[in-house]
Amino acid sequence: MKITIISYDNWGLNEQLKNALEQKGHKVRHIDFFNFKYKYPNFQTRLYNFILKTVSDKNIKNIYYGNEILKKLDENNETQDLILTIKGDFIDPKAILDFKKYTKKSIAFFNDSVSRFPKTKKVISCFDQVYSFEKEDCLKYNLKFITNWIYPTPTNNKENWLYQVFNISSKDRRFSLIEKIATILKDKNINYKIIIFDKKSNIQKSNVEFTSEQIPLTEVNDYLLNSQVLLDISRIGQQGLTFRVFESLGLEKKLITTNADIKNYDFYNPNNILIINEKKPNIPLEFFNSGYKKIPEEVLKKYTIEGWIDQVLNYI
Repeated sequence: MKITIISYDNWGLNEQLKNALEQKGHKVRHIDFFNFKYKYPNFQTRLYNFILKTVSDKNIKNIYYGNEILKKLDENNETQDLILTIKGDFIDPKAILDFKKYTKKSIAFFNDSVSRFPKTKKVISCFDQVYSFEKEDCLKYNLKFITNWIYPTPTNNKENWLYQVFNISSKDRRFSLIEKIATILKDKNINYKIIIFDKKSNIQKSNVEFTSEQIPLTEVNDYLLNSQVLLDISRIGQQGLTFRVFESLGLEKKLITTNADIKNYDFYNPNNILIINEKKPNIPLEFFNSGYKKIPEEVLKKYTIEGWIDQVLNYI
């Protein structure tokens, strides 16, 4: 099949999807619009965009992304069997409708909730099929449910970990909880590495590290590999499982998470996964003392990147 992936790939995870599709024999292009950098030419344009977003829910940046993507699609003279769009809420709806000129099927995958990005509602109808990792959104908007995926990582044969707990997150409303958890870990002498990505951080004292630079996936994978337990903090109002969950499955790492819905998945094992309460987080030392219990292969297989591809392409 001829496939084009259109995505805002700020962590490099969708490039893994491209690689996996190519390994299955498909001809794949990846238009990564994270690399399209829009700059306001002047203050007046910035002000105009603020008014535009307020009055009409339009956004100059979204229009720019759409136009640049269409230019890339124009460069290819082959009709695609499939265009898969990830983070379609970042693109102007008119451009998404134009994607259909270049493909037999146009589908989308959203791994953020509509409550977090309400603009998603405006683009759902622009696709032939829409997938989401959020169960409630699937029920409410008649979408197909699918999780994130386990992407290929180095073989995990380490037991001499550098860190007992690892997390990397963007700075947002979760930050106060992450700091609280870091304090608990520090008080219990649990060795941890928590990195917060924030372009404009001015916090002078904290129990976590800050970076203003995007950390490449290869470096993140190295931290994951050198950690005993991964920490997953869900965004407010989100039940969909983050990539941290699937990294823990792929690397056979224990997981500490605030996402209580994880207990409803077939891979859930309380030995491997500690669900903590956001208001009163408790991390018992006993959780670190037992080894990881392997998940049956038949269960794990459907969460791999290959299993994800098979589910989506089954629609075509």
